[in-house]
Amino acid sequence: MKRILCAAAAALISTAGFVPAQAFAAGDVLVVHTAPPAPRHENVPAARRGYEWAPGYWNWNGHRYSWVKGHWERARKGYAYHRPEWRQGPNGWEMDRGGWRRGDRDGDGVPNRVDARPNNPNRS
Repeated sequence: MKRILCAAAAALISTAGFVPAQAFAAGDVLVVHTAPPAPRHENVPAARRGYEWAPGYWNWNGHRYSWVKGHWERARKGYAYHRPEWRQGPNGWEMDRGGWRRGDRDGDGVPNRVDARPNNPNRS
């Protein structure tokens, strides 16, 4: 009888607090097991000098997806803006939060890794 009680107690202890994870963070990447909804259509306003348009995206708030509207970001010399985006990975849907990242030496908004002429400050 003691063995049965010990086995039952061990089973309860090992499963106590076990809640299937709906989302988890791995570094700066958020992983969710359910796919995000289709992106909403946003009318992009006319270009503004010295600003970069950051398009809207679906954000995970811990329980469900919520829409974050697009907005203007002040341009930063030497940086390129990367929009937030969801990608399907091996563990679920992964969100890259995007933002400003170094790697735009000539300030044209094109990251150096994909820029054919990354040091040309006189681009039009």
